[in-house]
Amino acid sequence: MATILVVDDERSMREFLEILLRKEGHEVVTAPDVPSALARAAQGDLDVVVTDLRLGRDSGIDVLRAVKEATPAVEVIVVTAFATTENAVQAMKLGAYDYVLKPFKVDELLLVIGKALERRSLVAENRVLRLRAGGAKEDELLGRSPAIEEVRGMVEKVAASRTTILVAGESGTGKEVVARMIHARGGRADQPFVAINCGAIPEGLIESELFGHEKGSFTGASDARAGLFEVAGSGTLFLDEIGELPQPVQVKLLRALQERRIRRVGGTRDLPVAARIIAATNRDLAAEVKEGRFREDLYYRLNVIQIRLPPLRERKEDVPLFLAHFLARFSAEMGKRPPRLSPDAERLLVAYAWPGNVRELANAVERAVTLVADDTIEVGVLPPALRGSGPGAEAERASALPDAGLDLQSHLDAIERRLLERALERTGGVKTEAARLLSLTFRSLRYRLAKYGIGGEG
Repeated sequence: MATILVVDDERSMREFLEILLRKEGHEVVTAPDVPSALARAAQGDLDVVVTDLRLGRDSGIDVLRAVKEATPAVEVIVVTAFATTENAVQAMKLGAYDYVLKPFKVDELLLVIGKALERRSLVAENRVLRLRAGGAKEDELLGRSPAIEEVRGMVEKVAASRTTILVAGESGTGKEVVARMIHARGGRADQPFVAINCGAIPEGLIESELFGHEKGSFTGASDARAGLFEVAGSGTLFLDEIGELPQPVQVKLLRALQERRIRRVGGTRDLPVAARIIAATNRDLAAEVKEGRFREDLYYRLNVIQIRLPPLRERKEDVPLFLAHFLARFSAEMGKRPPRLSPDAERLLVAYAWPGNVRELANAVERAVTLVADDTIEVGVLPPALRGSGPGAEAERASALPDAGLDLQSHLDAIERRLLERALERTGGVKTEAARLLSLTFRSLRYRLAKYGIGGEG
């Protein structure tokens, strides 16, 4: 179902199109003139506008121009009984999806509207696919542990609301999976789900990605471009790793959440937005607020409802389910029969602490399925960390608890400092490479180096 605005100064035509489109399952709103059409379009929830070219003394071209400037993702169809080549060219130059002549056949108009909706959907989907760059996620949360059942219960409770959600959890626990579940179970399931990793976009581009930009607003801005708030429409915008957002952009995001309006980079007018916001973080945002790295007002605006995803080490009973799932999945992808796990291999997989959580487990199983020579996965094809060598074994030794106890924070700081120093040594001081070795964003690495006084400036 789509939301369609019909603009026509003839009441009979408005009523005819409203009845016709409602029978097709669409939500239809109407306007008799340009001012009322623009007022309705400003609410930001439209998918398609069907406007007559002549609206009394005004023109549907004014509707077309204003809608495409404010919300480029909305498709506009111009209908007219007074066709000229000049009008058609002008309409198409301004971004009209199509130009339909009166008297039109009902099937013809419905076909054009259907194709316009299909294009809108494809544009949003392609943008999302480019952003995700092949990082496909599972769309269901596996597990039967009490902690996961609690998460599922929260998802069901909040899915139908418009409330902003903060999903907290370590990297690899499935925060995007939870966000997609909320989207799929609410009233926005037929609208776009747009995801962006706030730590993966260069600091100078993140504002343009989120809010869009006008032509000429900065070097390289050769055309106006809608931001992800606009692409999401009335669907869901998922802001992953929200703790990585630069402070100037935090200010603009706060305004968007409070006023439900945005302004493009280089723009002079506010645009309405209707997307629901789900944010995620692997940081302690409350601690980030105390340290002055995250705005307190934005934190409270995001943290209306928090869903915490437990790490895999806190729900060991779910590990066998993940093992079975990933064995079947990767075997199917490789055209193999699913191998079984030897008792020793299964014991190691279940006992391991999984610091990288579900993502690390998936990688370990994919490796094993790739390397296994027969129908049984033995210990030898498991990653070194599971076999008692490598970083996993070191982490196990580092987590030993002395009889007399220890200062946990000092112990963790010492480990983190040592790993930072080793990463810089291995990369010859090249911080971007050190960040890659530690699976950190450059900003996150720079913050940690400053915290311990390592590596100087830059």
